[in-house]
Amino acid sequence: MPDRILVYGVTGSGKSTAALAIGARTGLPVTLVDELTWLPGWVPVEQPVQRAVFTEIVAGERWVLDSAYGAWLDVVLPRVQLVVGLDYPRWLSLGRLVRRTVTGAVTREPRCNGNVESWRNMLGRRSIIRWHFQSFARKRTRMRAWAASADGPEVLLFRRPRELEAWLASLGDERPVAE
Repeated sequence: MPDRILVYGVTGSGKSTAALAIGARTGLPVTLVDELTWLPGWVPVEQPVQRAVFTEIVAGERWVLDSAYGAWLDVVLPRVQLVVGLDYPRWLSLGRLVRRTVTGAVTREPRCNGNVESWRNMLGRRSIIRWHFQSFARKRTRMRAWAASADGPEVLLFRRPRELEAWLASLGDERPVAE
């Protein structure tokens, strides 16, 4: 099993859940990217700061990231050993995203750094649902290109959640997470 894994997929595909499951089965430390890229009030961390933080994280020998933003993707790719690509149909990822976002707006359950979903954010200019539509094709094209390339890290593309679940099961039982 590789020691440096990037879970990549479109918005709403389940990257964080997959990364946590990989970490639980391998003992690799997991970094949830949104925790380090969003401040309270959904204020984005400045890109140079993000870049510095993720440069330090990926300099380590063991990690799982649940995403890689374009602003620092070039820092991650040379270090990653395995990309787990969640190449699910749009209806699936969009359905998950809408369900998660609406539920969060109703329950006001905190997300990263205490941020909560709101109806205004869900329907506004910076809507995560809008972002899904704006970024879907680019992210899908990117991970498919990685998978088709002979250069770069190994890429496992999963087209359905049950394929990912079967692969995760092949990794064995949950283990203590390494510090």
